[in-house]
Amino acid sequence: MSRTPNSRKEETHERIVAVAARAIRERGYAGVGVADVMKEAGLTHGGFYAHFDSRDALLVEALERAGRESAEALALAAERRARRGVSAFRALVETYLADSNLASLACGCPVAALGSDMPRQSEAVREASAHRVRRLIAGVRGALPDAPRAAAAAVAGTLVGALQLARALGDGEEARAVLADARKSLLAQYEPPAAAH
Repeated sequence: MSRTPNSRKEETHERIVAVAARAIRERGYAGVGVADVMKEAGLTHGGFYAHFDSRDALLVEALERAGRESAEALALAAERRARRGVSAFRALVETYLADSNLASLACGCPVAALGSDMPRQSEAVREASAHRVRRLIAGVRGALPDAPRAAAAAVAGTLVGALQLARALGDGEEARAVLADARKSLLAQYEPPAAAH
């Protein structure tokens, strides 16, 4: 069965967004150039405007995709661990602050990857960034349904900050200690003793 022009265009669009989603996590917003993204997607620079009105429109879609991928990965990890009796909160903390997140910036939460760059962007990108932060806090709130509402923002801030600090230290023992200390602190504060493993 042959593809319709729209499905080819949609596939191409998705390929561009996938490349840009990985690029913003690896290199930040400033490191995402239209020419580089198009080249990595196997396309010419001239075809960009058939898919996006502007670079900011690409950044917004890339951030949405990166956030969706991160949320799906966290949910999948939580689901797998829940089958083994691990609480949703423990699964969130241990997955978000996993040592494996030090090895590659191309995956993981875009809030941790882009947090300090978010306020410096255009209005459209700032709004998409703020939406992503709200979604992260809501995800934490979902894992801590009995905690005070303000706790979710504090936990989200600890998750993001600990991962940023650890990444700044590189993929080594010192960085792993930062993640381990943050995991231990969050679980000691918010995990009910009966749920601890």
